Formats: sequence, C-alpha cells, structure tokens
Amino acid sequence: MLSQINGLSRHFTEDTLRAYLLSRAVRLDNGCLVVRGYGSRRGVYQKLAGRAWAHVAAYVVFVGDYDPTLEVRHDCAAPDCIEPTHLRQLSHAQNCRERTQRPQCRNGHDRETDPGTGRYRRVCRICNRAAQRRWRERQAALVAEGRAGG
Repeated sequence: MLSQINGLSRHFTEDTLRAYLLSRAVRLDNGCLVVRGYGSRRGVYQKLAGRAWAHVAAYVVFVGDYDPTLEVRHDCAAPDCIEPTHLRQLSHAQNCRERTQRPQCRNGHDRETDPGTGRYRRVCRICNRAAQRRWRERQAALVAEGRAGG
C-alpha cells in the first residue's frame, strides 16, 4: 500500500512511517494533529518522508483504503493537519465543489465580501493591516541601524 504514495522513501514500513509522523506532530486545542515537515511555515501543506505529502501518508497509515486516483481533503481546512478524522478522499470535482472560502480568516476575523461578486475577499484587511505595520516597524529599525534595504 505504501508504494502507492508518490515521493515516499522506499525505506519506510507502515509502522515506521506511523511513528515518524507522530514524532513530528503536535496536537492543537482545536483537535488538529499538526505536523512539521520540511517547510518552516505553519498552515501550508507539508512534505515528509522522502518528499511525500504528509496528509496523504497519514491517510494511508491511519485510515487505509487509499485510492491514488482520488484526492485527500482536510475537513478542518488546515493543510498541515494529519488527524485521521479530519481527512477523507474525494474526486477532484467533489473537492473543487466543496472548496469554499470560510467567513473568517485563519486568525478568526470576519471576512468582508467583495461588492462586485458577493464572494469573500481573499485577504483579510485586519491581518493585512497588521502585517504592513510590522513590516514598517522592521524597516524603521533597519533605517535606525543604518542598514536600509528594500
């Protein structure tokens, strides 16, 4: 079954892969089991174990009955979550139909709707404003040190 996972190192067995995933994962208060892979950022899809997608590997070892023609979807909308109860397989068409934007951003702020389309804006204005403020503070610190960049 492990041979069906694209990019998985051939040295893993089902037991060693399960232990590897659990050793790199942390349980959050919301029930997600978040894994840290090769990337350093939180909230993005993670690759592990020879460049295989962590959520696909988790589905194979924790849930089983993996069909490589289907996609593994996160019901919790956290791309780095490997909690087996949050993962399920869907066809690409079903996955696209269910991929709707949530009314809150990942920090819990209510999203505004775009007046032209009635859809939620991709970027949360509150989070964007805070990110711009942090960037300006970093730039001001660089100028104060005499290392002004771009």
